[in-house]
Amino acid sequence: MKTLTEIVMPKLAESLVSATIDRWLKQPGDTISMYEPICEVITNKVNAEIPSTVEGRLVSILAKDGEDVPVGAPICVIEAIEESAGASVPASAPTAVTAQPSHASDESDIPVEGDMRGRYSPAVQRIAAEQGVDLQLVRGTGLGGRVTRKDVLAFAASGQPKATVAAEAVKDATAKTEKAPVRTTGLHLSETPRIPQIEVESEIPGRGEYFIDITPIRNAIARNVKQSVTEIPHAWMMIEVDVTNLVNLRNKLKDEFKKREGVNLTYLAFVLKAVVNAVKDYPIINSTWATDKIIVKRDINISLAVGTEDSVATPVIKNADQKNIAGIAHEIDDLARRGREGKLTLNDMSGGTLTVNNTGSFGSILSYPTIVYPQAVNLTFESIVKRPVVINDMIGVRSMANMCLSLDHRILDGVICGRFLQRVKENLESFSLDTKLY
Repeated sequence: MKTLTEIVMPKLAESLVSATIDRWLKQPGDTISMYEPICEVITNKVNAEIPSTVEGRLVSILAKDGEDVPVGAPICVIEAIEESAGASVPASAPTAVTAQPSHASDESDIPVEGDMRGRYSPAVQRIAAEQGVDLQLVRGTGLGGRVTRKDVLAFAASGQPKATVAAEAVKDATAKTEKAPVRTTGLHLSETPRIPQIEVESEIPGRGEYFIDITPIRNAIARNVKQSVTEIPHAWMMIEVDVTNLVNLRNKLKDEFKKREGVNLTYLAFVLKAVVNAVKDYPIINSTWATDKIIVKRDINISLAVGTEDSVATPVIKNADQKNIAGIAHEIDDLARRGREGKLTLNDMSGGTLTVNNTGSFGSILSYPTIVYPQAVNLTFESIVKRPVVINDMIGVRSMANMCLSLDHRILDGVICGRFLQRVKENLESFSLDTKLY
């Protein structure tokens, strides 16, 4: 017996109240197996696949691409094969969540006014480039004459002459990227810099400007940042740290560590260890505001800011206080690599209690970080630079770095944060050539 079953937006994380439909992997009429992914959604800056919890045929889609859907709201209707699958899927249904590269949606079904023949969504532009299709030759069937993905694929399959402009442009960009010189300073010390993928919607005739489609990731970042600066009263502090001994220690150990462990021994691993030990002494740093009380977290889970040219993610090192420096180095390498590759999962992004950002990796010496809501602090480790420093009334050249702290002034004041930063400073300056990594 066949019954109609509504698939609802599941609760993918504890604090999740909604998610945005990125794109549908199945269309009405498609046959769907049990637990087969039917769509991609985006929340907390990563994409996740929503699987079907019944086997059957997709009847209708209730939530369009780009639509923000509350947890528990229906997103589609499936004609289930088995009667036992007829009950509506609960919001707590298990989901197979995997990170996927972000894809722009085709906006051909969004009502717009006027002539849309010259406006192309990023998905359409991508497919046209892959197929070598000149979009000016394609007749659009979308609203206002807009070209859809189906139009491009139909044109490519029709065997009509294709312009090679788009394909050549892609090859050109690739060639330029491959031949680009490697930077000698900043973030890209050993790799060719990646070029950000700017998704241009269309140019405005006669004007020196163009539109860029807002991606789901950028929209999530905007929403989260707005919530942080609107609800959290930010204050800021900075302290200067002498990391000369740390530089000497890392230089002594990094080659052997790389050979033994297969990952880089970065300064950030030592910084996180110093921060974690300071949080143990000042646990109020590891807290959140809850209107009528302050919640102090027992677990120290550090959100690590991982940035690319067009977005930033904050994967979490869970129970960082239980890891040694070598273990933290492995976590940093794994999360940073998967963050750049777009392979972070929702589990990777959840549970952070405070954030540390290595802004010094691209040469910054002072920054004012935005707090990751609902945490209480965001701490940045700035660039290490050699400076003349007065020591015992004598001038010496030392490796110095600034540490900048944004704090939630509802929870924290200058005294406690000043003491916390002093403890981080003491921990960093206490590293010596005898410090053990394990």
